[in-house]
Amino acid sequence: MSTAWQNPDSVSLMLDDCATWAVVGLSGDPNRTAYRIAKLLRERGKRVVPIHPKAPTVFGEQGFATLADVPFPIDVVDVFRRSDAAGEFADQAVRIGAKGVWFQLGVIDEDAFARTTDAGVAMVMDTCPAIEWGMQRKN
Repeated sequence: MSTAWQNPDSVSLMLDDCATWAVVGLSGDPNRTAYRIAKLLRERGKRVVPIHPKAPTVFGEQGFATLADVPFPIDVVDVFRRSDAAGEFADQAVRIGAKGVWFQLGVIDEDAFARTTDAGVAMVMDTCPAIEWGMQRKN
């Protein structure tokens, strides 16, 4: 069931038209979901930029402690944080001029969704690129 925060146009914009993804919470731990999804994004041709307090290099890409530290444009901010901590990253995404914000499966913050979309930035919540790419193949 599609909800307002899983708008197919927003999903398509990010998956099809956006090349540079900042992945909040990405470390070099291959056992973490963020790592596995970042790997998939790279396999699909996306540039993946780690955003993590320790600023690790992952997949050969230098990480940054904050979104504001990234010295080049970010298209999508993909957030792997709990719902109660995710909203601040949506706000930061708006401030840096990102085209989209993606909250992963299980991450929902309706207030952040309203703030982000009111600012004219596409946003999806409670889904995953792996799921959405799978659904596109079925269509």
